[in-house]
Order: sequence, then C-alpha cells, then structure tokens
Amino acid sequence: MAVVSPSADPQALEPLLDLLRGRRAVVLAGAGCSTESGIPDYRGPGSKPRAPMQYGEFVRSEAARVRYWARSAVGWRRFSAARPNAGHVALAQLEDAGVVRGIITQNVDGLHHAAGSRRVVELHGSLAAVRCLSCAQREARDAWQARLLALNADWSARLTGEVEQAPDGDAELPAWAMASFHVPGCTVCGGVIKPDVVFFGENVPKEWVEDAWSLFGEADVLLVAGSSLTVYSGRRFIYRAQQDGVPIGIINIGPTRADEMAAVKVEGPLGTILPRLAEALRG
Repeated sequence: MAVVSPSADPQALEPLLDLLRGRRAVVLAGAGCSTESGIPDYRGPGSKPRAPMQYGEFVRSEAARVRYWARSAVGWRRFSAARPNAGHVALAQLEDAGVVRGIITQNVDGLHHAAGSRRVVELHGSLAAVRCLSCAQREARDAWQARLLALNADWSARLTGEVEQAPDGDAELPAWAMASFHVPGCTVCGGVIKPDVVFFGENVPKEWVEDAWSLFGEADVLLVAGSSLTVYSGRRFIYRAQQDGVPIGIINIGPTRADEMAAVKVEGPLGTILPRLAEALRG
C-alpha cells in the first residue's frame, strides 16, 4: 500500500489518480466528509469520547427519549444550517464527469444531495425526517422541530448561553434541561417518534442495504472518503471489495480499519484533496 501526504509532496496524488483513471469509482463516505462543514464526528482527531444513543435504550426508556429529543431540539438549528463543503462539491463534479458512479454514505446530514450528487445511498438514513415506531408515519424534521419547540416554549426561553454542538445534530445540555423537556407523540396514533436514521445497535433496513450493494456492483474501484471504517455496516463493503478483487483507495485523516487492504491511502483533508482529484480527472 502506498501512503502519501499531498501537503508534503505535490506529486503525492499521482498513485491515487493512477488508481482512478479509466475506472468507475463508487465512494464510501464517512463523517470526515462533513467535519469541514462544522458537523462534529465521533472518532476523528480531537473528537471527545461520548456514547451515542443505542436503539434498545431509545425504544425501552422514556427518559432516554426525553434526553435525546431535548438535546436534538437544541442541536438541530445548527445542524440543519450546515452547508456542503468543497469535498462534497468535488464528489458531485466527479459524478458529473463519469468518474464516480455514486456514493454510499454513512452520514445522515443530506449534504451530498445538497451539493448536487444524484446517486446517493444513505446507508444510515437521514435526519431530515422522523417516523412513528407504531404506525410508520413519516414527518419532516422541520415540522417535528416546530412541534417540539411549541410544546416547550417556556423551556426554550430558559435555555440561554452557548451550547456545545455534538455529532448527529446533538448538543450538550445541563441536567435540568433534559429533565423538564416534553416530547409529543405521533399525530396519527400517538406513538413514539424516532429520527429516520439507524441508531447504534439497530439493523440497517434490508432495502437500504440492497440499494448499497447494487451501487457497489458498478465499482471498478472503491474509494473510501473520510471514514475510519470502525462500524461494520460500512466496513462490509471493504471485505466484499477484497473478496471480489476491487481495489481500494482511501482518503482520511488518521488510521482506518482497512489501511492494510488499500492499494493507496492519502492522508489529508477531503476539502483539499477531492477538489484536486476533480480538477485532474474531469479533463
């Protein structure tokens, strides 16, 4: 495996360019794609250790749901205001140029779509919608946000000061704020509302996995962009690529679970590297 750093050598991207030229790439995108848009990640350099919400806890515990939605109600405004960065835009340009067939993303922020990418499989869902666990009714997250804030108007007025942003639209709150928050039910059946994303400990829906495998089947190269590949739902594509003889390229800051399997690894920020790839390959 060639490990290169573009900041140290102007020719450092050549091994990755050689891997991509004349081949169809499918991108496996992770949280590193969105950190430059101001969205924190769980495992990147400088990330604070924190335990994400577990599916079983959310389903079983009303207190856990109250805690989750209180934090999300505050974090949503900044999360939803995030905009695509240069890396997102470059991936859309590479798709337009026919270099990238599509993106399998582990992110839930919708920024690939916002940047203009057309073929995007959101493997872990999207925070742009919520759904009822009883009747499966879906509702736009913005509409749900309005209901949350309407039910907690006095609560919102009391919550002052700077709030620390956390991954996946979450935010750090004082204990009183999580204890006094009220969560509405489904407008159809009164059931429990959950974001339309895959929590830790929850299975990825079969149809989402099938869509991802269908896109993967078009790959001559698998390009990992900004993922440590710690979670199996993404790492499975690495194992299949290795099994099928599909070469792997990686762009990431820090180690990944596939470094030893990669043909080329580039260390550096996606917002710098992807635009340089797009410039070199679109011609």
